[in-house]
Amino acid sequence: MDILVTGGDVVTMNPAREVLVGGAVAVSGDRITAVGSTSALRARFPGTPELDARDCVVIPGLVNAHQHLTGDPLARACIPDDLPPGDSVFGWAVPLHAAHTPDDDELAALLCCVENLRNGVTTLVEAGTVAHPDRVAAGMRTTGVRGTIGTWGWDVPEGPYAAPADEVLDRLRDLLECFPPGGMVEGWVTLVGHGLASDELLAGAAELARSAGTGMTLHMSPGSADVDHYLERSGRRPIEHLDDLGVLGPRLLLGHAVWLDDAEVDAVLRSRTAIAYCPWAYLRLGQGVSIAGRHAEILERGGRLALGCDSGNAGDSADILRAAAAAAGIAKDSAADPTRLGAHEALELATIRGAEAIGMAGRIGSLEEGKLADLAVLDATGPQWIPRGDIAHQLIWSADGRCVRDVLVDGRLVVRDHVCVTVDEADLRRTAQEASTDLLKRAGLTVPHRWPLIPSH
Repeated sequence: MDILVTGGDVVTMNPAREVLVGGAVAVSGDRITAVGSTSALRARFPGTPELDARDCVVIPGLVNAHQHLTGDPLARACIPDDLPPGDSVFGWAVPLHAAHTPDDDELAALLCCVENLRNGVTTLVEAGTVAHPDRVAAGMRTTGVRGTIGTWGWDVPEGPYAAPADEVLDRLRDLLECFPPGGMVEGWVTLVGHGLASDELLAGAAELARSAGTGMTLHMSPGSADVDHYLERSGRRPIEHLDDLGVLGPRLLLGHAVWLDDAEVDAVLRSRTAIAYCPWAYLRLGQGVSIAGRHAEILERGGRLALGCDSGNAGDSADILRAAAAAAGIAKDSAADPTRLGAHEALELATIRGAEAIGMAGRIGSLEEGKLADLAVLDATGPQWIPRGDIAHQLIWSADGRCVRDVLVDGRLVVRDHVCVTVDEADLRRTAQEASTDLLKRAGLTVPHRWPLIPSH
C-alpha cells in the first residue's frame, strides 16, 4: 500500500450509499485497494503511511462537468454583473479569448485547476474554448487534475479561431490523436454550440466522437435566444434540430439546456443525452433558470445530469458543492415543493451521477475497490459541522469547497492542508495578476468600478 486515509467518515457513494463512520481508504498506485474500518485496514496493511482524517469527512473527488479554463480565469470579477444579454460574451469573453497568448492559456488553466482542486474537484470537463490545447493540457498535468480537453469549434464568418467545417473537424481529429481516451487528460470533441455551427459541422463532429469512441460537448439554450435563432433558421427548436441531424446520443454532453420544451425534454431522455447543469451561471446572468429550467424533472425521469461551474464571470466560483446546493434550492423553490431534489440527490450529481453523465462512472465518482484513487478530505471541525447531523445535509447545505483540506487524484496528494502542493501558489498569484493587467490592455477592456477606488497608503 502507498497510503491509508484513516479515521474519517467515509462517504462511499457506492450502490448502497454506505457511510463508514471512522472508516479508512487504502490506496496503492493510482487505485483504491480497499475501503473499510480503520482497524481492519491497519491490520491488513501494517506499516503503511497514513493520512490522518480524524474529525474529517472523506468523499469521492467531485466532478465539474462544464468549466472554461481560459479567458475568464485571468479576468475574475472584471466583467460587470448587470450587462444586457449577450454583452458578457461578445463584449468581454470573445475579446479576452482573441487576445490570449499561449502563455495566457497555460497560466489561466493553472489558476483555474488549482481553484478546482482546492474545492475538492478532481475531474473536470473543459468547455471547448481553448486555442492552445497543448499548453492547457500542460497546466492541467502540472496541477494533477483529471479532465477532458477540446479546442475551438465553430465555423461562423467571424470570430477567434473560426474556420470552415472541414478545417475545424481536422483540428479536432488532431487533438483526439494527441490526447487519446483513458489518460489523465483526454481529448473530447468540442463545439461552441448555440447557433454558431453549421449543420455540416454539427453532424461531422457527432460522427467523429462516435468513430473515436470519445465524448462530445457543446453549449445550447442557456437562455431563450438559442430557441429564437433555431426557429428562424430551421423552423425547429435547437434540440429537435440536433436530433434530426443525429447529434444527440449517449456520447453528447449538452452544456446548459435550460430553455427546453416538452418535445426537447423527451428527445434528451430518449437519446440518453447528458446535460451539464451550471446553476450559478444562469442566476448571475439572469437567464431564467427558475422560470424555464427543467433539470430536476429530467433527473426525476431518469435523465443523465451533472453539475458544472462554467466560467469565472458566470459561475464565479469553481465550487461544485455550492453548485449542488443551488441546484437543490432551485428545484424546490421553482416548484414550491420542498420534497423535490434534496441534499442526497445533489451530492449524487456532484459525484457518482456526475461521473456517469460524463461517461466515467466505471473509473471515478465513488470510493470503491478498483476505482481510481480520487478523493477529498474535508475538515469537519468548523462551526458549520457542529453538531454533526445528516452527513449529506451538512455537505450540501452547510459546507462548501473551503472545507476541503486534502485531495488525492490518481493516488497522488495534490492538496495538503488547504494548499495545492503541485504548484507554487504565491508565485502563481503574482504571475496571474501581472498577466491579467496585460491581457485586459491587449483586449482593449477597462474594468469599471462603480465605487471609487481611493489610494490610501
